[in-house]
Amino acid sequence: MVLVVTACGRLGFDARLDGSGTDGTGSDGPPAVSCGTLATCGQMGNRPCCESPVVTGGTFFRSYDMADTAFTDMGYPATVSTFRLDKYEVTVARFRTFVDASMGTQVNPPPAGAGARTLNGMASQGGWDPSWNASLAINTGALVANMKCNATYQTWTDAAGGNESRPMNCITWYEAMAFCLWDGGYLPTEAEWNYAAAGGQEQRAFPWSSPPFALTNDDSTYASYHVDATKQCFGDGINGCALTDLVAVGGKPAGDGVFGQSDLGGNVWEWVLDGYATPYANPCNDCANLTPASNRVLRGGSFSDAATYLRAANRYRNPPTIRLNSVGLRCSRTP
Repeated sequence: MVLVVTACGRLGFDARLDGSGTDGTGSDGPPAVSCGTLATCGQMGNRPCCESPVVTGGTFFRSYDMADTAFTDMGYPATVSTFRLDKYEVTVARFRTFVDASMGTQVNPPPAGAGARTLNGMASQGGWDPSWNASLAINTGALVANMKCNATYQTWTDAAGGNESRPMNCITWYEAMAFCLWDGGYLPTEAEWNYAAAGGQEQRAFPWSSPPFALTNDDSTYASYHVDATKQCFGDGINGCALTDLVAVGGKPAGDGVFGQSDLGGNVWEWVLDGYATPYANPCNDCANLTPASNRVLRGGSFSDAATYLRAANRYRNPPTIRLNSVGLRCSRTP
């Protein structure tokens, strides 16, 4: 089941170029803009929300895992360089700093080429295309209105409240891209995201699978998801889908991946950089599908999805303009 109910003193983007050393979390690299002293994440709600652990690069097989029951194709190897992937999905509180700075609209879009890096063997790839500006909200008021895509499940509230540590949802691919660029990072490529969730060369079935072929998924210890016919949207421990199934990020550390990231399975799907294409292109060395496509890739499954959607090898797609209560984001960063 995929619950996809739809509805139709500022920091500028140059702030992402400032800073050096660490981001205050022990992770090398420029600091994230969105957190400051925000430390409301993790199981106890006292961890820095912008932790961004290093993912040590290597070679693996895309959309393959060791459980060998649904994802059996080893025909698409990929090499991924070392990078950082944020420990947590972007929270409402972090996205609020972006909105409060009047960013991510046609008034303040990312600069042309922002976020470009070496992909597909060529430098300055994958950056912001000015033609995307028209897909952003006209202004901040319009953006705020747009993020209210579902009265029951939207996590955004106009004033800070009880949802600040929940994952941000109801955002388009363009807004996710704009946020990560403003925040000093970028949307991960599909290969990067898959590599991190699979535990690199371990090729884990789920991000938490140990041993890698283990299909342990019979309760909500590991993730917020639709366990079975009797435990629907059981992330909050109560049967039945509710806003509380969009649990505070990092609240289920048993589900953390090899490199330390939380909620790579469940809670919300996560936008990645790539346009959707099948089959994958070969070879892949820090690759991304940058060819214009009608759909962008989503990874990770959500609070309302069955276990198979949470498999590290699973992929989904949707138009980049769509807003879903089951879709959010996570940012990558330089190592």
